[in-house]
Amino acid sequence: MNKTIRRAAVFSLLLVLSLLLRATWVQAYEAKALADNAHNRRNVMEQYARPLGDIVVAGSPVTGSKRTDGGDLRYKRVYTEGELYAAVTGYSSQVYGATQLEGVYRDVLDGTDPRLKNPLDALTGTSTEPGDVLTTIDPAVQKAGYEALGDIKGAAVALDPKTGRVLGMVSTPSYDPSTIAGSADGDAWRKLTTDADKPLVNRAMRQPVAPGSTFKLVVAAAALEDGLYGSVDEPTRSPDPYTMPGTVMPLENENRSAPCENASLRTALQYSCNNVFGKLAVDLGQDKVRAMAEKFGFNDKELDIPVRAYPSVYPTGLNPSQTALTGIGQFDVTATPLQMAMVSAALAHDGVLESPHMVSRVVDADGDTLASYDDTDARRIVSSATAEQLRSAMVTVVEDGTGGNARIDGAEVGGKTGTAQRGVDNSEKPYAWFTSYAKDPATGKEVAVAVLIEDSHAQRAEVSGNGLAAPVARAMMEAALT
Repeated sequence: MNKTIRRAAVFSLLLVLSLLLRATWVQAYEAKALADNAHNRRNVMEQYARPLGDIVVAGSPVTGSKRTDGGDLRYKRVYTEGELYAAVTGYSSQVYGATQLEGVYRDVLDGTDPRLKNPLDALTGTSTEPGDVLTTIDPAVQKAGYEALGDIKGAAVALDPKTGRVLGMVSTPSYDPSTIAGSADGDAWRKLTTDADKPLVNRAMRQPVAPGSTFKLVVAAAALEDGLYGSVDEPTRSPDPYTMPGTVMPLENENRSAPCENASLRTALQYSCNNVFGKLAVDLGQDKVRAMAEKFGFNDKELDIPVRAYPSVYPTGLNPSQTALTGIGQFDVTATPLQMAMVSAALAHDGVLESPHMVSRVVDADGDTLASYDDTDARRIVSSATAEQLRSAMVTVVEDGTGGNARIDGAEVGGKTGTAQRGVDNSEKPYAWFTSYAKDPATGKEVAVAVLIEDSHAQRAEVSGNGLAAPVARAMMEAALT
């Protein structure tokens, strides 16, 4: 054979062998990675080839699927009362992915979760019917919070203190996930993502801000648990005005005529005395305040309900004056409404915090349980005695203090207002907060609620936790108790 032809033949054979080896490698070793690649169009086509499973509230689905008019994606997601439940469901988009419960349970809802397949399906690769996600949301509580917030920018969370169930989670302004579910919804997506009010952000659990005076409950709990003071009615050693250590700056009170000098913890919560809680934080020290905050859930980077919440933060490396500011929920302290609802829930439940969760069960197409979340972990945060004393003080706040707008006839209601400075040199309108609990002695029902008003139409001087946030909390508590 001609040497040139022989060399060409050998080279061609090597190319064929290389091609075969590469094909074998791709099929045997890279197949799964390629199949799972986010840019693989076949995955999206498979996901939307049939109706998705549903997210269910009180036995009724708040999601659905609609046949599309054309293209290679046969179905798209639709939502019942989408704006009302957006903070719970999130969205499932043919183009922009999925968030919240839609994202966490995507495999269950599109039928690809291995738990949905029987052994024969697994062998043959047969598609299975999708499952459903059953939430803990109470539609009456959800609607009450959504309507009470209205066109205000804010958020609210309601928890069942006995079980940790999330009864309501609202974030406003909201959006309708149906408007961004299809492949041709680019204009709606751009409008939402460029909106200065950020409607896609779940403020209830994913945008921590300064909690202001609601954090005083944490500081009071630390003082009682540490033994710094033995009772909420014992006078504290708190000059008024109180000058923060290392500064010439007094920590002033909003109500300068309030009886805050050497006030007891009850009176200090009733009138929201900054001098008392600033000095308490310094007397305790940053480590003890942070330890109590972390017991309630601050600095937890893995709080899944099952959607992961952004951590609420109590900072480290503070000097004494900064520690004083943290005592009133300022400086670098941040919290979400979910976190502050957890504080009230633990105090309402005798000092025990049940793990918050907004899914009760995940089921297959036949209704058989794949996972249940009703049995949650619980941990003691403070002693029963401390919880009882702080509840008593919170009731005083509502009955005779700054939280009167939360009163509910026939129910025990305790709360704490908060107004937090915002912006450089307090240049923006402050945040308004209210965290609370309510108990109906006739039925035994309980609820804990936290409300954040990020921005309202009120003038700066009219912004207060009692004026703006407490009415929202009352509406949700009334709905939960009835």
